[in-house]
Amino acid sequence: MQGEGFFFQAFVYLSAAVISVPVAKRLGLGSVLGYLIAGFAIGPFGFQLIGEEGQDVMHFAEFGVVMMLFLIGLELRPSLLWRLRGPILGMGGLQVGLTIAAITSVGTFFGLPLQAALAVGMTLSLSSTAIVLQTLNEKGLMKTDAGQSAFSVLLFQDIAVIPMLAIMPVLAVKAVGVVKEAGESHGGSTTWVEGFSGWGQALIVVGVIAFIIIGGLFLIRPFFRYVAKTRLRELFTAAALLLVIGISLLMTKVGLSPALGTFLAGVVLANSEYRHELEGDIEPFKGLLLGLFFIAVGASIDFGLITAKPGLIAMLVGGLIGVKLVVLLIVGKIFKMRHNQNILFALSLAQGGEFAFVLFSFAVQNHVVSNAVANPLIGAVALSMALTPLALIVNDKFIQPRFGTHEQEERDADSIDEENPVIIAGFGNFGSIVGRLLRANDVGITVLEHDSDRVELLRKLGLKVFYGDASRQDLLHAAGAEKARILILAFNDHGKTLAMVHMVRKHYPHLTIFTRSSGRTEVFELLDQGVHHVYRETFDTSLKVGNDALIALGFRSYQAQRVSKTFRHHDVDATNVLRHVRHDKKTYISLSRQRIEDLEQLMLSELRDTEEHLDTGWDIAYVMKEFGGKKQEKES
Repeated sequence: MQGEGFFFQAFVYLSAAVISVPVAKRLGLGSVLGYLIAGFAIGPFGFQLIGEEGQDVMHFAEFGVVMMLFLIGLELRPSLLWRLRGPILGMGGLQVGLTIAAITSVGTFFGLPLQAALAVGMTLSLSSTAIVLQTLNEKGLMKTDAGQSAFSVLLFQDIAVIPMLAIMPVLAVKAVGVVKEAGESHGGSTTWVEGFSGWGQALIVVGVIAFIIIGGLFLIRPFFRYVAKTRLRELFTAAALLLVIGISLLMTKVGLSPALGTFLAGVVLANSEYRHELEGDIEPFKGLLLGLFFIAVGASIDFGLITAKPGLIAMLVGGLIGVKLVVLLIVGKIFKMRHNQNILFALSLAQGGEFAFVLFSFAVQNHVVSNAVANPLIGAVALSMALTPLALIVNDKFIQPRFGTHEQEERDADSIDEENPVIIAGFGNFGSIVGRLLRANDVGITVLEHDSDRVELLRKLGLKVFYGDASRQDLLHAAGAEKARILILAFNDHGKTLAMVHMVRKHYPHLTIFTRSSGRTEVFELLDQGVHHVYRETFDTSLKVGNDALIALGFRSYQAQRVSKTFRHHDVDATNVLRHVRHDKKTYISLSRQRIEDLEQLMLSELRDTEEHLDTGWDIAYVMKEFGGKKQEKES
């Protein structure tokens, strides 16, 4: 019967998700709100398909948040974290600090003891990583200033949970070690830190964190290398789950959030050769469990308490969102965010977070706050999380159109009164150099630039530039694309470049396209579209630096020039070969390694040949360039 109960619960949760989420997405509400609505529907105040066991599911569902933090950690290499230290520590630290100060002040004003008010302030300063990231990703807003700033703040908040949990026992009003009323919420379990003083607990916490970092560097990689040798995909998946569950248990035993432990492990493994395999194996479990978490949040909202004290709950929800909105708007203003981005940034983070369930439980367990204080606040946090997707919809539909940054109306594209053999789309640093070179050699060019400020600046410099979006087919037609021979795409945005390649291939297949790319992955995509003149932004500069470094080390000029050319030809050939196998990761890595070894052998062979024929190895073109340049310098 117990097994039948489990299958029935699984059937209820999955049915609710499959029915609610597609409907919510069709209505433009997003998947997160769909999951929350599903939780409302099946909960004790809906169709009553689940009851008290919904609280037990919440603890299981929180594992989805754990996996999400692990995957976020895998994406954040330590070097990237170091580069982001400014927004993480600056914006995140300021937001958490100001919110704690504001809520603590409000709490003491309403009669809470200082310790309890501080614990409430710390807990409510956090936002929902799961809801915010999922919602912003679905709306395609993660790459915006607001999205990147929100991510930085959330990252700081997730890290800040560690010291918050360490501080909670220090704030305890009663002596540690007495019977804890929150025991039932932890299933009567005990932790390794019980019975220690506040400082003792803090030292144990630091020791466990250090163990995770050191273990990740020196133990986990050899472990995965051993498992990978079996070549069994399911065993690698099991090992990945074992790692996440093991760290979660370890963190639980010291009274810390499992999500923080797995996040640290993810960061440590971010540079590992197994990062992509771990992401692929964990991702399906993360998505399913996150959905379960959102359903459990919806089902766990205590509507009995809300209906019994609607005024109190409304005041708590409104006060929480109001205080955090003000603080976030101030933080965005200090960091000079644009008005529309600042509004989005503030609305996305104005709710409470999933760690509130953990922190309030921990605070009650340590007698920092009472159940009478914690329970209404937990309800307010859950409601604020449920309101977040709605708040962002309201922002899209009503706030941004009326109160966002009022951009100047899009000016009409310029009339183009010339036809040239070359059209350049985008005249930034890259496009302007190409254009000036062609114009200096009496080649006619038509330049299209979509940044009106840049157009005005370039015209002041005496350059003829037309304002307009080159990705519009009508504008490209007006620029003489039917008679032009070459189109140079100089955009920074790879997605825009690909879209324009599709359009040009359809309407102007005779044009020879020259374009830039930031790396090999982009080169592969452009080659697949039939663009053969693709130039990696740093490739030629890197070769030039390597060439000059060899000369500085004592190589003769012709030697350095020759090996650079050999390297170029070999790399171009390798790119054309590797793009056909790039989706087969194992073959791609094996072939790449073989190519690297072949190149090294080829370089050594070239070096031996040139040493044997020192006087016959000069590259004529290089000599003409070398001595022609010196002659011009003397004449000038």
